Amino acid sequence: MRSWSTSRVRTCPRGAARLGADGNRQALANFITTSPWDPAHIRAQLAWRMEVAIRPKAVVFDNTGFLKDGTASACVSRQYTGTAGKVTNCQVGVSLHLASDHASTAVNWRLFLPQTWDPTSPKADPGKVARRERCGIPDDVGHVEKWQLALDMLDETRSWGIDVPPAVADAGYGDCAAFRHGLQARGLNYVVGISTTMSAQPADAVPVCEPYSGHGRPPVAKYPDPARPVKDLVIAAGRKAARPVQWREGSRPGTGRCGVKRMYSRFVALRVRPAGREIRQAADGPELPECWLLAEWPAGESEPVQFWLSDLPEDTALTTLVRLAKLRWRIEHDYREMKQALGLAHFEGRTWGGWHHHVTLVSVAHAFCTLQRLAHAPKDTAPA
Repeated sequence: MRSWSTSRVRTCPRGAARLGADGNRQALANFITTSPWDPAHIRAQLAWRMEVAIRPKAVVFDNTGFLKDGTASACVSRQYTGTAGKVTNCQVGVSLHLASDHASTAVNWRLFLPQTWDPTSPKADPGKVARRERCGIPDDVGHVEKWQLALDMLDETRSWGIDVPPAVADAGYGDCAAFRHGLQARGLNYVVGISTTMSAQPADAVPVCEPYSGHGRPPVAKYPDPARPVKDLVIAAGRKAARPVQWREGSRPGTGRCGVKRMYSRFVALRVRPAGREIRQAADGPELPECWLLAEWPAGESEPVQFWLSDLPEDTALTTLVRLAKLRWRIEHDYREMKQALGLAHFEGRTWGGWHHHVTLVSVAHAFCTLQRLAHAPKDTAPA
């Protein structure tokens, strides 16, 4: 597939040539940037179609950067993006993907609005606030954290009648206790990445209460030992606690089944009680809620290299935890294909609505490619 996007028709000669010289280029540009069609309707139909085709095992949240040279695009600002691995001038889009082992696709999007674009924020930039009207940003749109945008997308996607499975996300979302609580409040289990610095109590830790002297406020039960970083808890469990798990077969040649390389590593799963002020405030009593701590500890490494939290039931198999945690790799595949082959990051429009139209159309194109692959896949992975 040639790497050009319909939104690049003004700068891509091959794309412009396909549209001819009868004015279709301008019509297409208007369709993307100024036409009033609602992208949510298209996304809902996309989600309905792809839910049947993909048979998702998880809904995955992530975000990606749209690098920019100028300052005219809606919500562009100097901010961190993993796309560049640094703080740079960009837009950031938050996406929701339906994913299984054999396929995935983005079915919902949000454009992140930095505080500098929010007139009610103390960090508002007068120049950027003045550009809101020109960019077509609705008056009721303000700064919302990425994790909250993810929850808003989840609510919208469920309102379409999509049966959302467990949630998966990286540490940018998993480190936020409010995000995890939001998933639990919606009755959704999760497997989310976390930083090595997150602290927790062992599962068998018990809060104790000092004897009451009869004077002043009664003492509150608390854990006798301070919470420890999750990395320390896994290291204390030792290498012997690690178990080998193969979570999928790769695409490169190897020695695995069907002649492909096995995706294989060693993992430690512990029951822990995550600590933190937000978690304590949300707990029903002095005892912190218990959940899974999953860590990847490859045989050749001196310490664990990656960590996840999950509130799946205590009898959940280690293989299930690992496969859900590792399912996030599919989203990197989605972003790469949408950017390199379908022009996701090549939108030159300036408007809020144009950005949402563009990412929706690219998602539809990506879904078409996914359906074509599934149509030629082996019977055990083809859509129902």
